[in-house]
Amino acid sequence: MSYPGYQGGGGGFGGGYGGPPGGGYQQPGAPGGGYQQPGAPGGGYQQPGAPGGGYQQPGAPGGGYQQPGGYGAPPMGVPGVNPETQRIFAMVDRDRSGKINSEELKTALVNGRGQNFSDTACRLMIGMFDQDHSGTIDINEFEKLYNYINQWLNAFKSYDRDQSGHIDEGELNSAFQQMGFRFSPDFIRFLVNKSDPKNHREISVDQFIVLCVQIQRFTEAFRQRDAEQKGVIQISFEDFISVALSCST
Repeated sequence: MSYPGYQGGGGGFGGGYGGPPGGGYQQPGAPGGGYQQPGAPGGGYQQPGAPGGGYQQPGAPGGGYQQPGGYGAPPMGVPGVNPETQRIFAMVDRDRSGKINSEELKTALVNGRGQNFSDTACRLMIGMFDQDHSGTIDINEFEKLYNYINQWLNAFKSYDRDQSGHIDEGELNSAFQQMGFRFSPDFIRFLVNKSDPKNHREISVDQFIVLCVQIQRFTEAFRQRDAEQKGVIQISFEDFISVALSCST
């Protein structure tokens, strides 16, 4: 490859859903893998009563999922779906509809700052696995999303070298280099500023997922138009607008 910023190799983005970088990231349950424990850098699905939000025990400070008269017991026994995934799904499915929307997903995910994932991140992830474009995902689609988020958390943790729960410019640059991209320091700084407009210093895991998925989509759109793989394309104004709109949603 000769794309400016993209040199190929190094794993790149993997999977059919704009997945995390390929090569070496643990699957759920593998040594060193799985969802982060309460308070661990990077965030993820929090355990009941965990600091920083997440799933609270019934009656715990701040409310949470209620027992009898609330959401009831998790439905189990869905063929081919891991029981732990079914348990998490039942807790996220707050209205007991059998489907999960982005708002419900948001209540279940926290980043390394103890904040819920952004609306943008949750809508993006629901949309990536929403095969019927209903704005919701069922338990089978959720299992794919569950694994997808777990892979991103493992990837993010490997890039977060100081285990601070976020990545800075240097860590972001190293992350993209491992993915096969060679971005300039000014561009890396631009990405950090875009993701953290207030402090211009760091990127949380939900911001990182959104950023990487958008870069992947733009890269794929660029490749489709760069037939000779020269790293330079000519594009009409309307085509440019269509690419920008389709890759940013």
